[in-house]
Amino acid sequence: MRVITGLWRWRASPLRRTTDLVEAWAALAALLLILSAVPLLGAVVGSAAQGALQQSVRHQRQTRHQVTATVVRKPHQVAPAADPQAPGRAARVQVIADWTAPDGSRRRGLVTTLLKTPRPGDRFVVWTDRRGRLVTRPLDATAATTHAVLAGLAASLLAAGLIEGIRRLILWRLVRLRYARWDRAWERAGPDWGRTGAGS
Repeated sequence: MRVITGLWRWRASPLRRTTDLVEAWAALAALLLILSAVPLLGAVVGSAAQGALQQSVRHQRQTRHQVTATVVRKPHQVAPAADPQAPGRAARVQVIADWTAPDGSRRRGLVTTLLKTPRPGDRFVVWTDRRGRLVTRPLDATAATTHAVLAGLAASLLAAGLIEGIRRLILWRLVRLRYARWDRAWERAGPDWGRTGAGS
Protein backbone atom coordinates (compact mmCIF):
# COMPACT_ATOMS: atom_id res chain seq x y z
CA MET A 1 0.00 0.00 0.00
CA ARG A 2 2.85 2.41 0.78
CA VAL A 3 4.32 1.67 -2.64
CA ILE A 4 1.04 2.43 -4.43
CA THR A 5 0.57 5.57 -2.35
CA GLY A 6 4.10 6.67 -3.17
CA LEU A 7 3.56 6.19 -6.88
CA TRP A 8 0.33 8.20 -6.78
CA ARG A 9 1.94 10.96 -4.70
CA TRP A 10 4.87 11.36 -7.10
CA ARG A 11 2.68 11.07 -10.21
CA ALA A 12 2.27 14.84 -10.76
CA SER A 13 4.39 16.37 -8.04
CA PRO A 14 6.62 19.27 -9.13
CA LEU A 15 9.29 17.94 -6.75
CA ARG A 16 9.32 14.55 -8.44
CA ARG A 17 12.65 13.29 -9.64
CA THR A 18 13.21 10.50 -12.12
CA THR A 19 14.99 8.52 -9.42
CA ASP A 20 11.89 8.80 -7.20
CA LEU A 21 9.76 7.15 -9.87
CA VAL A 22 12.36 4.47 -10.53
CA GLU A 23 12.54 3.70 -6.81
CA ALA A 24 8.76 3.48 -6.49
CA TRP A 25 8.38 1.27 -9.58
CA ALA A 26 11.17 -1.00 -8.40
CA ALA A 27 9.45 -1.40 -5.03
CA LEU A 28 6.13 -2.15 -6.73
CA ALA A 29 7.71 -4.70 -9.07
CA ALA A 30 9.44 -6.39 -6.13
CA LEU A 31 6.17 -6.53 -4.19
CA LEU A 32 4.27 -8.04 -7.11
CA LEU A 33 6.99 -10.63 -7.71
CA ILE A 34 7.07 -11.61 -4.04
CA LEU A 35 3.28 -11.96 -3.94
CA SER A 36 2.94 -13.87 -7.21
CA ALA A 37 6.13 -15.44 -8.57
CA VAL A 38 7.64 -16.47 -5.23
CA PRO A 39 4.70 -18.66 -4.10
CA LEU A 40 4.51 -20.17 -7.60
CA LEU A 41 8.22 -21.00 -7.52
CA GLY A 42 7.87 -22.56 -4.08
CA ALA A 43 4.96 -24.69 -5.28
CA VAL A 44 6.87 -25.85 -8.36
CA VAL A 45 10.01 -26.73 -6.38
CA GLY A 46 7.99 -28.44 -3.64
CA SER A 47 6.01 -30.44 -6.18
CA ALA A 48 9.17 -31.52 -8.01
CA ALA A 49 10.84 -32.50 -4.73
CA GLN A 50 7.72 -34.39 -3.66
CA GLY A 51 7.68 -36.38 -6.90
CA ALA A 52 11.37 -37.25 -6.69
CA LEU A 53 11.23 -38.16 -2.99
CA GLN A 54 8.10 -40.28 -3.31
CA GLN A 55 9.70 -42.12 -6.23
CA SER A 56 12.71 -42.74 -4.00
CA VAL A 57 10.38 -44.03 -1.27
CA ARG A 58 8.76 -46.48 -3.69
CA HIS A 59 12.15 -47.62 -4.98
CA GLN A 60 13.50 -48.18 -1.47
CA ARG A 61 10.41 -50.13 -0.47
CA GLN A 62 10.91 -52.39 -3.47
CA THR A 63 14.64 -52.95 -2.96
CA ARG A 64 14.95 -53.04 0.84
CA HIS A 65 13.65 -55.93 2.91
CA GLN A 66 13.07 -56.67 6.57
CA VAL A 67 14.75 -59.84 7.75
CA THR A 68 15.18 -61.38 11.18
CA ALA A 69 18.70 -61.47 12.60
CA THR A 70 19.87 -63.70 15.43
CA VAL A 71 22.44 -62.59 17.98
CA VAL A 72 25.55 -64.77 17.93
CA ARG A 73 27.69 -62.90 20.44
CA LYS A 74 28.85 -59.48 21.45
CA PRO A 75 31.87 -58.06 19.65
CA HIS A 76 35.16 -57.84 21.51
CA GLN A 77 34.84 -54.04 21.62
CA VAL A 78 31.31 -52.83 22.16
CA ALA A 79 30.60 -49.27 21.01
CA PRO A 80 27.13 -47.65 21.08
CA ALA A 81 25.90 -46.42 17.71
CA ALA A 82 23.15 -43.93 17.06
CA ASP A 83 20.30 -44.78 14.71
CA PRO A 84 20.87 -42.53 11.63
CA GLN A 85 17.13 -42.23 11.01
CA ALA A 86 16.08 -41.77 14.62
CA PRO A 87 17.96 -38.79 16.09
CA GLY A 88 17.43 -38.35 19.79
CA ARG A 89 16.46 -41.97 20.41
CA ALA A 90 18.34 -44.40 22.61
CA ALA A 91 21.72 -45.52 21.37
CA ARG A 92 21.92 -48.93 19.79
CA VAL A 93 24.20 -51.77 20.82
CA GLN A 94 26.48 -53.56 18.42
CA VAL A 95 26.40 -57.35 18.17
CA ILE A 96 27.60 -60.10 15.86
CA ALA A 97 24.50 -61.58 14.25
CA ASP A 98 23.40 -64.06 11.60
CA TRP A 99 20.61 -63.44 9.09
CA THR A 100 19.26 -64.91 5.89
CA ALA A 101 19.23 -62.65 2.83
CA PRO A 102 16.14 -62.42 0.60
CA ASP A 103 18.03 -64.47 -2.01
CA GLY A 104 18.48 -67.28 0.54
CA SER A 105 22.17 -66.77 1.30
CA ARG A 106 23.39 -66.83 4.89
CA ARG A 107 25.07 -63.72 6.27
CA ARG A 108 26.98 -62.83 9.42
CA GLY A 109 28.28 -59.46 10.49
CA LEU A 110 28.40 -56.59 12.95
CA VAL A 111 24.89 -55.18 13.43
CA THR A 112 23.38 -52.51 15.67
CA THR A 113 20.27 -53.33 17.64
CA LEU A 114 17.96 -51.71 20.17
CA LEU A 115 18.20 -54.75 22.46
CA LYS A 116 19.36 -53.41 25.81
CA THR A 117 21.03 -56.64 26.96
CA PRO A 118 21.46 -58.81 23.86
CA ARG A 119 22.13 -62.50 24.47
CA PRO A 120 23.01 -65.25 22.01
CA GLY A 121 19.84 -66.44 20.34
CA ASP A 122 17.94 -63.16 20.72
CA ARG A 123 16.18 -62.08 17.54
CA PHE A 124 15.64 -58.63 16.08
CA VAL A 125 14.76 -57.04 12.73
CA VAL A 126 17.27 -55.55 10.30
CA TRP A 127 16.96 -54.04 6.82
CA THR A 128 18.92 -55.49 3.91
CA ASP A 129 19.06 -55.24 0.14
CA ARG A 130 18.24 -58.22 -2.07
CA ARG A 131 21.74 -59.65 -1.62
CA GLY A 132 21.59 -59.40 2.17
CA ARG A 133 23.80 -56.35 2.65
CA LEU A 134 22.75 -54.16 5.57
CA VAL A 135 21.03 -50.90 4.65
CA THR A 136 19.10 -48.21 6.48
CA ARG A 137 15.33 -48.49 6.71
CA PRO A 138 13.37 -47.06 3.75
CA LEU A 139 12.50 -43.39 3.78
CA ASP A 140 9.06 -42.80 5.26
CA ALA A 141 6.47 -41.24 2.94
CA THR A 142 5.50 -38.68 5.58
CA ALA A 143 9.13 -37.68 6.10
CA ALA A 144 9.53 -37.36 2.33
CA THR A 145 6.54 -35.02 2.17
CA THR A 146 7.98 -32.94 5.00
CA HIS A 147 11.29 -32.63 3.15
CA ALA A 148 9.44 -31.57 -0.01
CA VAL A 149 7.51 -28.88 1.86
CA LEU A 150 10.71 -27.58 3.42
CA ALA A 151 12.36 -27.50 -0.02
CA GLY A 152 9.48 -25.43 -1.39
CA LEU A 153 9.65 -23.03 1.55
CA ALA A 154 13.42 -22.70 1.20
CA ALA A 155 13.09 -21.94 -2.50
CA SER A 156 10.45 -19.30 -1.77
CA LEU A 157 12.59 -17.65 0.89
CA LEU A 158 15.66 -17.65 -1.34
CA ALA A 159 13.69 -16.14 -4.22
CA ALA A 160 12.17 -13.47 -1.98
CA GLY A 161 15.62 -12.66 -0.59
CA LEU A 162 17.05 -12.39 -4.10
CA ILE A 163 14.27 -10.04 -5.21
CA GLU A 164 14.68 -7.88 -2.12
CA GLY A 165 18.44 -7.86 -2.63
CA ILE A 166 18.03 -6.63 -6.21
CA ARG A 167 15.61 -3.93 -5.03
CA ARG A 168 18.07 -2.76 -2.41
CA LEU A 169 20.88 -2.74 -4.98
CA ILE A 170 18.75 -0.55 -7.25
CA LEU A 171 17.98 1.74 -4.32
CA TRP A 172 21.68 1.97 -3.45
CA ARG A 173 22.51 2.93 -7.03
CA LEU A 174 19.74 5.55 -7.05
CA VAL A 175 21.01 7.10 -3.82
CA ARG A 176 24.52 7.32 -5.25
CA LEU A 177 23.09 8.92 -8.40
CA ARG A 178 21.21 11.50 -6.33
CA TYR A 179 24.33 12.37 -4.35
CA ALA A 180 26.32 12.71 -7.57
CA ARG A 181 23.71 15.08 -9.00
CA TRP A 182 23.66 17.13 -5.80
CA ASP A 183 27.45 17.40 -5.90
CA ARG A 184 27.35 18.63 -9.47
CA ALA A 185 24.61 21.14 -8.59
CA TRP A 186 26.65 22.46 -5.63
CA GLU A 187 29.72 22.76 -7.85
CA ARG A 188 27.76 24.89 -10.32
CA ALA A 189 26.23 27.03 -7.57
CA GLY A 190 29.33 27.20 -5.38
CA PRO A 191 31.22 30.11 -7.07
CA ASP A 192 28.17 32.41 -6.94
CA TRP A 193 26.70 31.24 -3.62
CA GLY A 194 28.35 33.86 -1.42
CA ARG A 195 27.67 36.78 -3.75
CA THR A 196 24.08 35.69 -4.24
CA GLY A 197 23.58 35.42 -0.48
CA ALA A 198 25.10 38.85 0.06
CA GLY A 199 22.70 40.46 -2.40
CA SER A 200 25.37 41.24 -5.01
